[in-house]
Amino acid sequence: MNAYSIIIKPHVTEKTMNLIDQNNEISFVVNREANKGQIKRAFEELYEEKVARVNTHITTRGVKVAYIKLVEEEMAEELAVRIGVF
Repeated sequence: MNAYSIIIKPHVTEKTMNLIDQNNEISFVVNREANKGQIKRAFEELYEEKVARVNTHITTRGVKVAYIKLVEEEMAEELAVRIGVF
């Protein structure tokens, strides 16, 4: 899979906005077949930022959401501004 087919779009809710500020995490809707390693590589390729860890969750609607924690402090907020979340 290529990076654009793995990471679909940012996932924005009140909870994810708090995660950006408090935990340096950003969340994306991802391809349901992608595993954590593929999501990490795709994110690093697309946004050129180092990833500390990836957690995934499948919602009750069947959408897979990846919570991506970044290595550099305050980088999630800068990335959110860069991609237009704020």
